[in-house]
This record gives sequence, structure tokens and C-alpha cells, in this order.
Amino acid sequence: MISSTQARSLGWMAVLAICVAMVVVLSVKVHAVRSEVLLAERQLIALERETLLLETEFQTRASQRQLAEWNTVEFGYQSPRAGQFLDGERQLASLGQRLGPDAPAPIRLARADTGDANAVPAAPMRSPLSGVTVTLASASSEKDAGEVFSDAFGDFLIEASPIRAANAQTLSAKAAAE
Repeated sequence: MISSTQARSLGWMAVLAICVAMVVVLSVKVHAVRSEVLLAERQLIALERETLLLETEFQTRASQRQLAEWNTVEFGYQSPRAGQFLDGERQLASLGQRLGPDAPAPIRLARADTGDANAVPAAPMRSPLSGVTVTLASASSEKDAGEVFSDAFGDFLIEASPIRAANAQTLSAKAAAE
């Protein structure tokens, strides 16, 4: 038969074995939870990257819309029409042929002012859309070109910028969270 001290030893060994088994099970569960947390963090990072990508896409499209509006309203640009495209290599080659007798004069490039005193003064520059005389900022003016531009268009660009509104909302949301 087993003596009482041996029975106590076996009891303590059984309790120790149960404790070791519980520690192993607990460590496995902790490892599983840690894996789930890491997976959730990775998904959160992926969602933040996707959000950043979508915000960039939105800002890009907003600026494209603004540029398209400026092109049509301010500059009078239009999208190319089907008749403006060439049909093939032969049509491209035909553009290089000699001009006929009734052909319009070729377009000439602008030339720089050489400072010649005998030169005929050029007509003032005019807007192609409105015909209004255009005044150019000269290099000898008191303000540099950046200051002239910022004075003339600064407030307009600030109001038209989609980035400023997005940053303002982000900053106000951060301030509210704090």
C-alpha cells in the first residue's frame, strides 16, 4: 500500500501537472489572441493606405475638374475632335509636302527683342478670346513676378483649392478629438 507521504507527493505532482497543463493552454490562447491583434493591425494599416489612396484620387479628380473648367471658361480650350486625328502614316507624310500657290503662309516663331533702336515697335499683346490688351509684368518692376502673382491670384487660389478645405476639416477633427 501507499503511505500518506507518498500519496501527498503524488497529489502535489498531479496538481503541478494540472498547473503546467493550464499554463500551456493559457499561453496557446494568448498566442492566438496576439495573432488576431496583429492581423487586425495589418488590416487597419491596409485600410489607412486605401483611405489615403482614395483621398489622393479624390483630390486629383477635383483638381482635374477645376483644370477642365479653367480650360473651357478661361482659356477657351476644347477636347480634340475626331477630324483632328490623322488616319495613318500616309496622311502624316502628306503634311510635309511643299505648299501650293494658294496655301496660307506658314506659322512663324516669335523672336526676342534684340534691343535694336531702329526696330519697329510691336503692337501690344492682346487676349485671343476677348481682344483686350494684355499687360505683362516686366523684370524691372518693383515687385518680383512671384509677388505680383500672389497679389493677383492668391485669394482666388486659396478659395479654389480643394486641399485647403480637406486639411481644415482634418485639423478641426483632430482638435475635436483632443
